[in-house]
Amino acid sequence: MAMSSLISRRAAAAGLSAARKCAASNTPWSPLVHVPQTVRRRKAAMPHSHITLRFLSAEASDPGAVAETVPITYVDPLGNEHNVDAEIGKNLMDVAHDNNIELEGACGGELACATCHLVFEKSIYDTLPEKLDEEDDMLDLAFELTDTSRLGCQICVREDFAGMKVTIPDDGM
Repeated sequence: MAMSSLISRRAAAAGLSAARKCAASNTPWSPLVHVPQTVRRRKAAMPHSHITLRFLSAEASDPGAVAETVPITYVDPLGNEHNVDAEIGKNLMDVAHDNNIELEGACGGELACATCHLVFEKSIYDTLPEKLDEEDDMLDLAFELTDTSRLGCQICVREDFAGMKVTIPDDGM
C-alpha cells in the first residue's frame, strides 16, 4: 500500500473523529485538524513533496500568532492541582498530554478506551455537548464513574471553561 494512501485513510479517520468532537463547540474544523502523532511522524519522514497535511491552528495560519487559551485546573487522583493554559479548540486529553499531566489516552482519542476519563463540575458538565453512544459505551468501562464523567478526548476547550476544575479519577492501579 502506498504511504500516501495510508496517510489519507488515517487522516480521514482522525478528521471524522475531530468533526464529532468539535461540532458542538463552534470550533473551526478541517478534515485534518487532529491527525494522530504517528501520521505526523510518517509525513515528516517522507520525501514525497506532493503530500501536504494542513493543521488549523494559530501557528499554522500565522507563525507569529499566539493561540488563544483559557486557564483550567486538572486535579490528579492524589488531590494535587495542576494549573494550565488550555488552547481553545484542543481536546482536554491533548491539553493534559501537552502539559505533562498523567492522563493516559491509550487509544489516541479514537473512542476505543476509557483511559482519558475525567470528572467535571456539575455547572460545566451541564453545558457540554451530548455524548455519543460510543462514548457512553466506553465510559461503562471506566473506574470511579460519576454522573458528571466524560472522556477527555471528546471535550474541546471553550472560552467558558476559564477557571474550571476537572478531576482525573483514580484508575485503580
